[in-house]
Amino acid sequence: MPTFILTYPVIDPVLIEIGPLPIRWYALAYIAGLVLGWWLARRIVAQDVFWGGRPRPSVMSLDDLLVYAALGVVLGGRIGYVLFYNLDFFLAHPAEIPAVWKGGMSFHGGLAGASLGIWLFARRHKVPVLSVADVCSAVTPIGILLGRIANFIKPELWGRPSDVPWAMVFPDAGPFPRHPSQLYEAALEGLVLLLVLQIAVRMGALRRPGLTTGLFATGYGIARIICEFYREPDPQLGFLFGGATMGMLLSVPLILAGLAFIFYARRRRTEQIA
Repeated sequence: MPTFILTYPVIDPVLIEIGPLPIRWYALAYIAGLVLGWWLARRIVAQDVFWGGRPRPSVMSLDDLLVYAALGVVLGGRIGYVLFYNLDFFLAHPAEIPAVWKGGMSFHGGLAGASLGIWLFARRHKVPVLSVADVCSAVTPIGILLGRIANFIKPELWGRPSDVPWAMVFPDAGPFPRHPSQLYEAALEGLVLLLVLQIAVRMGALRRPGLTTGLFATGYGIARIICEFYREPDPQLGFLFGGATMGMLLSVPLILAGLAFIFYARRRRTEQIA
C-alpha cells in the first residue's frame, strides 16, 4: 500500500442550477469542446498557408459543420454506448436509452456519428470530405481533453487499484486507491494529441488530404490502448479476449484505418494549386 495517497477533490457534478434545470460539468464539457473546436477550426481554415491552395470548407460554412458534428457526436456516442457497452440493460429498459444526462457515451460511437455528419456536410457544401475530416480531426482532441476532465469530476471511468503515490480513493469505487486514469486519458488522448496535430498542421499536413485524419485516428487509438491498461474495465463487460477491454478492441480497427489514411495521403503527390 502507498505511504501517501492523494485526496480525491470532491467537486459537485452540477455546476449551477437555473430553476429546475441543472447545468452539469459533463454537459458543459461537450458544449465547450464543440465551441472551442469550432473556434480553432475557423482559424485553421482561414490560413491559406496551411492548405497550399487545396479546396477546403469556407469559414462561414463551419457554423453548419458545428451542428452536424454536435448531432453526430451525441447521437453516435449514445448509440455506440448502448450497442457496445450495455446492450442487455437497454434491451430490458429501452426508456433509458435517451437518458444521456445519466452518463454513458462511447467515443468510438461518437466518432462514427461525427464521420457521418462530416460526409453529409461535405456533400451539401460540395467540398472534399477528406479536407473536412482533416479540419475536424485537428480540433477533436479539445473535446476529448474536456470530456475526460468531466469524467474525473463526475467521477466515473476510474482506474485500476494501484499503489502509486498519486493514487486516489474514488467515491463509490471501493476502499482501494486507484489510478486517476481519466487524467491520463485527458493528457494523452487530449493534450498531447492536440499538440501533435497542431504541429503537423503547421508542417503542411493539410496539403495531403487524409493525413491529419490518419494521424488523429492512429494517435488516439494508441493512446487509448495505453490508458486502458490503467483503467478499470466497465463492470458489465469486464475483461474480454486475452485480458483485453472493449476500449482496446474498438481501438484496433481505428489504428488500422488511421494507418491506411496515412499511407493513402503519403502516396498522393502534394500539389500547389494557383
